[in-house]
Amino acid sequence: MRPTRPILSLAGVLLASALAQPAHAANTEPDWPCMQRKVPELSLAQVWNGPNLPDSAKNWSDDEDIARRVEDLAARRLPLEDAEQQIKDFAASLPPDKLTPKMTMLEQGLFDHMDAERSRVISGIGRYASKQIDLAAQLRKEQSEADKLRAKPDADPKQVAALTDQLTVETRIFDERVKSLTYVCEVPTLIEQRLYQLSKTIAEILAPKK
Repeated sequence: MRPTRPILSLAGVLLASALAQPAHAANTEPDWPCMQRKVPELSLAQVWNGPNLPDSAKNWSDDEDIARRVEDLAARRLPLEDAEQQIKDFAASLPPDKLTPKMTMLEQGLFDHMDAERSRVISGIGRYASKQIDLAAQLRKEQSEADKLRAKPDADPKQVAALTDQLTVETRIFDERVKSLTYVCEVPTLIEQRLYQLSKTIAEILAPKK
């Protein structure tokens, strides 16, 4: 068993994050574990280049059809191409006087829903990383205790073996959590990219026809 491995694993993740972040991201949390820069919330301007959304678009959740479409389109289990086609089909089904009101409500709904989802994921990542730091500290403590026990001339071999097995299991769990964290770190970016593509589709529908 290599007892320092879990500590180095976490340190490597945190170091990679720090090195990957640009200088203007220096105000991010020091224990943020992802290589991607932490941006807790998005602004509409980051994903939307269509016409200004009217205040009425903020009432999207009052429209049951729009609210349902927001849920369906935001779900990543729906392939992006299918989601874009559903938006186009929906737009084609609308009478001309309903096109802009309905599509702007859809855009506002997608932004509100997906930005909130992304923020929840980021908060979860922070809690996950905090748990990893606690686990790393616990492993260091247990490893130190195991080293002291092994150094005793009269140490009970069964006790040493049991503690070694425990550390092996805990180290494996720690490393599995590190691997899971690497995947989870990609989720906010995936949500942002999907929101951008869906917003682009809506903006193209609302663009003035030449």
